[in-house]
Amino acid sequence: MKAIGLTAFGGPEVLRVLDPPVPEAGPGEIRIRVHAATVNPVDALVRRGIAFVADAEPPYVPGMDAAGVVEQIGEGVDTDLTVGDHVMAVAVVSGMHGAYAEHLVVPAESVVRVPAGASDIEAATLPMNGLTAHMALDLLELPAGATVAVTGAAVAVGGYAVQLAKADGFRVIADAAPKDEQLVKELGADVVLLRGTDFPELVREEIPDGVDGLVDTAGIAALAIRAVRDGGRVASSVGGTQVPAERGIETRHTFVPQYAREHAKLDRLRELAEKSSLTSRVARTLPAEQAPEAHRLLEAGGLRGRVVLTF
Repeated sequence: MKAIGLTAFGGPEVLRVLDPPVPEAGPGEIRIRVHAATVNPVDALVRRGIAFVADAEPPYVPGMDAAGVVEQIGEGVDTDLTVGDHVMAVAVVSGMHGAYAEHLVVPAESVVRVPAGASDIEAATLPMNGLTAHMALDLLELPAGATVAVTGAAVAVGGYAVQLAKADGFRVIADAAPKDEQLVKELGADVVLLRGTDFPELVREEIPDGVDGLVDTAGIAALAIRAVRDGGRVASSVGGTQVPAERGIETRHTFVPQYAREHAKLDRLRELAEKSSLTSRVARTLPAEQAPEAHRLLEAGGLRGRVVLTF
């Protein structure tokens, strides 16, 4: 089968076409013929040897988001899915096991149907990014009607955090550059404030006591924590973010592999997408062979969605 991976760590140029054997679905597993795989920031960390490589030997295949059709159902799987159904899945990368491949085997709990009316390309942006946003909000453990601030609201995880927070009944205050203000409003934010170093002060002008929780997807939690009330919570989706302990505020970090088998939460993303409460975030599509270019686009920044590789 065709897969995109690497045998040595480095820049986008290390990504190349590999030809590993087609995996078989074991007990409790489903094999997917992948049509689309999303390129996420964590994929660049795999490529650079920073994430998901410690306990595996090369070659490495990145990719945590996939969509395609069910190709094989392993023994003992309790599912209403049948061969040929269009599905989306989240994959936990390990060595050759990643979504940048024509065939992907994952636990049955990591697979749900593609939202009705969505293409495989659109659906591929939902699983990992959506579950990351879902986990961030879960980590805040806020009561109904609470107020949440979201940084990085114009990008994929931040945008999903805005939409999921609204679906949970929260009031949302989000940041945006002027060019992204309308986008973030359309995602459902109640208040959109200028992104940057003044964001915490602008939040305090809206809510003098501070917000109940902060979802930081921009890696600026150390700054944005000033917008959080005493005793509030911060959830960061950016690995390695250091946040000072102050005013009784607790900081938690997302680690989406812990949600990889949270089937009900993944299926909730499907349901919300079918209600148009979640919108796919496709910035561009490229053939899988152009993965190096996809990684260059990712690292150049400025995308308001994800690049999706097609197989």
